[in-house]
Amino acid sequence: MLDRYGLVGIFAVMALIFPVIPLLMAWVVRPKKPNKTKSTTYECGLAFEDFPEQAQNVWVQFRVQYYIFALLFVVFDIEVVFLYPWAVAYDSLGLFALVEMVAFLGILILALAYAWRKGLLEWV
Repeated sequence: MLDRYGLVGIFAVMALIFPVIPLLMAWVVRPKKPNKTKSTTYECGLAFEDFPEQAQNVWVQFRVQYYIFALLFVVFDIEVVFLYPWAVAYDSLGLFALVEMVAFLGILILALAYAWRKGLLEWV
């Protein structure tokens, strides 16, 4: 029984070592020439010390439609994640799995109809 825990311990140690080694190697071989430009805030191609007027107004309002579109994409992307394995194993699942998938697809079709009726799929 101790040999099983020993194997788990070895895997745990390896799981800690493998990510640490590349980080240490990158720290050792990186160039170390700090200067003022490298320590400034950099966002979207503009160094804020070069353009102080952009540094004052960094908050931009985005339309809510972008987020709703992204959420709808995620919902229907998750549908494919669940639908593909079900389709692959369809022959061996039986009638219960078919009923469950019909209910799942029904809920998603209702969600799509709701989004369509609210006009969330219209790109303005």
